[in-house]
Amino acid sequence: MSFNVLTAEISHETNSFSLHKTGKQAFMARYALMGLEAINERGDENTELAGFLDAGRSHGWHVKHVLSAAAGPSGKIRRKAFDWLCEPILSAIKQHHFDGLLLGLHGAMGLDFCEDGEGELLRRVRSVVGKEMPIAITLDPHANVSKQMCALADIIVSFKTYPHVDMRDTGRHAGEILHRTMAGEIKPRTIRVSRPMLEEVNGGRTDIGPMIERIATARTYEEQTDVFAVSINAGFASADVVEIGPTVLVTGQGDFRAHSAFAETIADDIWNRRFEVLNDYLTVDEAAAIAATYMPEKGPLVIADYADNPGAGGYGDSTALLSALLEAEVTNACFGPMVDSEVVQELHSAVVGERIQVALGGKTDPLYGGGPLTIEGELLSISDGRFTGDGPMIHGLHGSFGPSAVLRVGGIEILVVTIARQMLDLQQFRTFGVDPQDRHVVALKSMQHFRAAFEPIAGHVIVCDSGALCTPRYNQLPYRNVPRPIFPLDQPEDLFAYP
Repeated sequence: MSFNVLTAEISHETNSFSLHKTGKQAFMARYALMGLEAINERGDENTELAGFLDAGRSHGWHVKHVLSAAAGPSGKIRRKAFDWLCEPILSAIKQHHFDGLLLGLHGAMGLDFCEDGEGELLRRVRSVVGKEMPIAITLDPHANVSKQMCALADIIVSFKTYPHVDMRDTGRHAGEILHRTMAGEIKPRTIRVSRPMLEEVNGGRTDIGPMIERIATARTYEEQTDVFAVSINAGFASADVVEIGPTVLVTGQGDFRAHSAFAETIADDIWNRRFEVLNDYLTVDEAAAIAATYMPEKGPLVIADYADNPGAGGYGDSTALLSALLEAEVTNACFGPMVDSEVVQELHSAVVGERIQVALGGKTDPLYGGGPLTIEGELLSISDGRFTGDGPMIHGLHGSFGPSAVLRVGGIEILVVTIARQMLDLQQFRTFGVDPQDRHVVALKSMQHFRAAFEPIAGHVIVCDSGALCTPRYNQLPYRNVPRPIFPLDQPEDLFAYP
C-alpha cells in the first residue's frame, strides 16, 4: 500500500530576552521555501527533509512537501508571521487526503501570544485532522519539550548530536516509525520526564562529556521491540517559559512504566551531574592575553564568544572581545561576524582600499556585551554576503549574511555583516577572502556548533563569556516565567525535591 504523507519544516529557536521580535521578513532572510523549491535546495543534503524523502522513497510514499522555513534565533514570533507559516500546512491538509504527517520542528519556538509555538502548531493541525492521524515530528535537542507537544505528536525524534550532524538520519528515523504506524504495525505514543533545571549543564554537547554515555544508553534501549525512539533534550535556557529545561522522551508502546523508569534514570544522571561543567569560560581579557602570546604549531587559536552566539539569539554585535583583542595588539587574526547594518552601509559607500573610521557594533543593547567601538581601518572587500557551506553541518546549503564587508583594523580582519548568523562553517570566512587556516587567531561567535568545522583546523580552542545576551551567567538575565525554584538560579540545594 502506498501512503500519502505531508511533510514540512518550520524552525525557530526563540530567545525570550531578545529585543528583536520575529516577523515574516526574518524567515524570508534565512529561508522560506515552498514545495519543489525546498526539495531542490534541501532534499539531498544533511537536513530533516532529506531524511523524510529517504523514508518516502524506501516505502513508495506519495510525498507532498509544503514548505521549509526558518528564521535566525531571535525574539518571539509575531502572530501574523506564525499564521503565515501555519496557513499552507493547514490548507494542504484540508485540500488533500493524507495518511500521516511528518514535521521538522525545533522545539523552542515562542510566540508573542503563546509560549509553546510547536504545541500551538500541533493544536491547529489536530483541530483539522482529528485524533487518529499519526503525526511524527523531529526536534533539535535544544527543545523545551512541552506536555502538549507529547500529547499531540505520536512520534518525537530529536537529533542525537551537538554539534548537530545527524539531521538527515533523524528525519529518516522519524519517517520509518511513521511508516510502521501508518501500516498498523505499531501504535506509538511519547512520554516525557524532566528536571527543574534551565538546561543540561553543558547544553547537551556530545563531542565529549556525559552525553556520550547517555546517548549510547538511549540507543541500546531503542533496540527493544516496543521502543522506537529515545530523545534526550538539553533544553534552551534563553527561553523564559514555564516548561523549560532538559527532558527525556521515549516514543514507544507496551510497558510504559518500564519506559518511564528508564527515562527517569537518564534524567537523574542529568540532575546528579549538574555541576560537571565542561567549558572553562574565560573573560575576554583572559582570552586576549592568550591570543597575544599564542604561537601556532598545529593550527590557529580559535576563540569562541559563547555569550554573543547568534545561533541562540545573541545580537552578534557585542564588542567586548574585539575590544580586548585590539587592546592586546593581537595580529594575524580574523574576527566574525560583527553584526552592524549601519556600518555595512557606510563601508559599501566607501572605496576598497580606503581607510575609514566607524563606530562599530554595540548598538542593540550596550548592557549586554559592550557599546559601540570607535575604530579606524582599511576596507578590504565588500560583498552581498552570500555563501555556500562545505562543512559537516551545512554542506551544500546556501546562506547569507546580507550585505557585508571586511575591515582590517590593526592586525585583525573583521567580517562586518547585516544578518546575524553564527559561525559554523569555514566558508563563512573563506567566501569573503579570509582563510582561517592562514591566521594565528580566529575569533568567532558560536557556542558549540563551530567545533564541527573549526576544531579540525585548530591548534587550540578556548571559550569566553563576553557578557552578551547568551551569557552562561543566568543570574544576569531577567527571568520572570520559569518555575521556581530552578537550577542554577536558586540555592541552597535543599530547596529541591531531587536527591
